[in-house]
Amino acid sequence: MLPQHDPRSSPGEPDPWSPAAGPLFNPAARVRLVPIGPDAQCVVIDDILAQPEAVARWAAQQDLREPEGYPYPGLVAPAPASVSALLSDHFGRHVRGLLGGRRTLDGVLRTSLVTVPTHALEPRQWLCHRDRVADDPAAWLFAASVLYLFRDPALGGTSFYRPRLPQAQLNRLLADSQQLDAATFAARYGLQPGYMAGSNDWFEQVASVPAAWNRAIYYDGGIFHSADITHPAALSRDPARGRLTLNGFYTCRRAAR
Repeated sequence: MLPQHDPRSSPGEPDPWSPAAGPLFNPAARVRLVPIGPDAQCVVIDDILAQPEAVARWAAQQDLREPEGYPYPGLVAPAPASVSALLSDHFGRHVRGLLGGRRTLDGVLRTSLVTVPTHALEPRQWLCHRDRVADDPAAWLFAASVLYLFRDPALGGTSFYRPRLPQAQLNRLLADSQQLDAATFAARYGLQPGYMAGSNDWFEQVASVPAAWNRAIYYDGGIFHSADITHPAALSRDPARGRLTLNGFYTCRRAAR
């Protein structure tokens, strides 16, 4: 059995985000690039944190609740502004340029835990998604990140997709996924409730990055993507055993080409 981290902080343990806790980021972290589409890549950083156990304990203690206003299939908690600032600064120094950005206008971070069983997913959660689409993609980059704080790879990494249908049909599919009930949507598109894993008639999987303890990935959030959850029975509402992540979102200006 894989070891689990203990979500309870030790007495007197300093806040992992405080300078008193020591370095936050690992200077020996390993960086590589994974192609995820034409002229697009995912930045993968392994062993990113110097003290991942302490950050995992902190994340597990956050006030995780059902999201309001967006269809995340689980529980979330917004990170304090000071924590978001630390991760945004690291993004700006080490990642933004690799994704084609030149200036970060804002960055937010949230703790996330996937918990929803497949039968309870809404139709829009059966598909891959985009976080935010720029009206002018040549000028704006809406980057996203996932920091995996779990050890069991069966809980799933992240996969990337491209549509297999014309724009008008894609727009109809996405609209129907938000408006139709599950039975009607399933009958119309030949899909069944479940987390997306692999290609289907509507989207082709072009790349996949497995989850790994203390691994962070960064990518253009305007590219279709999805958590690659192939073993949903392994999901848990217990942060010490479930798919616990820190998710970041960054609004950037594009670098001139």
